[in-house]
Amino acid sequence: MTQNQVPLLQWSLVVPVKVLARAKTRMAEAAGPHRQALALAVATDTVAALLACERVRHVIVVTDDPAPAAELSALGAMIVPDEPDAGLNPALIHGAARIRETAPGYGVGAISADLPALRPGELARVLDAAARFPEAFVPDAAGTGTTLYTARPAVPFRPAFGPLSRAAHRDRGARELLLDDIASVRQDVDTLEDLQAALTLGTGPRTARVAARLPAIRNIA
Repeated sequence: MTQNQVPLLQWSLVVPVKVLARAKTRMAEAAGPHRQALALAVATDTVAALLACERVRHVIVVTDDPAPAAELSALGAMIVPDEPDAGLNPALIHGAARIRETAPGYGVGAISADLPALRPGELARVLDAAARFPEAFVPDAAGTGTTLYTARPAVPFRPAFGPLSRAAHRDRGARELLLDDIASVRQDVDTLEDLQAALTLGTGPRTARVAARLPAIRNIA
């Protein structure tokens, strides 16, 4: 490393994973009996992509469901139970606090578990951009939500996920990151249309296998 080079910030990312019985409810009609399998596949492809990103050193999954806990732990994620049991943002704060106890020098982020087309290289570019600001976020493809929120080391971790979270994060002073060519970081999956958009980008193998079983996807194709 030369005198003028600065080490790139490394990151710990917190991923909230719902109990599968309550996951992907907006896709109940389209997914039918495959709804829980789809939710698990999407989360697994997302976490696999996170772990493959060179800027990511820890992936912390907050979940109370033993099925995704076992699957994602086997990939290399750290599993944390949702001890606050008080909603999404308290769960994320809980997970971030756990990793900051052991790795205080890393940036911390919260990222959606619904990014099955996520590209590790695109995420690395986003995290390098986020490292320049105390807090930053990436809006979702729909333009109203958030897929990623970040805080630099020692900066208070203040996620504001939920309805209209793009505006909420912006109002709190987080820097909005609108980089070119990061579609995979923005394309979360809540609806059949979202899933089709993710498949067009190219999802991970687990999501692709489950999606191939859905009549609604076959009919579109």
